[in-house]
Amino acid sequence: MAILKAFKGVRPPQEIIKSLASRPYDVLNSKEARIEAQGNEVSLLHITKPEIDLPESLDEHDEQVYAKARENFEKFQKKGWLVDEEKECLYIYAQTMNGRTQYGLMGSAGVSD
Repeated sequence: MAILKAFKGVRPPQEIIKSLASRPYDVLNSKEARIEAQGNEVSLLHITKPEIDLPESLDEHDEQVYAKARENFEKFQKKGWLVDEEKECLYIYAQTMNGRTQYGLMGSAGVSD
């Protein structure tokens, strides 16, 4: 039987949500992400596409890219751009594309054999 549990997420403060929001990492290549995040230090792309903060010649799967993602995530937390939830929650989200909205529920799941 599947078990769904609440968890403590991290969220941005309300006043920077629009600046932080970005398209999903898998719909942008590195070049497009560099352009989209240009001049926006709070863009989530600095975490989801961290290669944008490194030389273009570096392979996107290089260990330095993963280290940069961690560094950027910690920077976002330190600056208060991503804040830990105070209590465990289940999260409801919506995605709209081509006029159709789908809703989902996020939690921590476990499934036993």
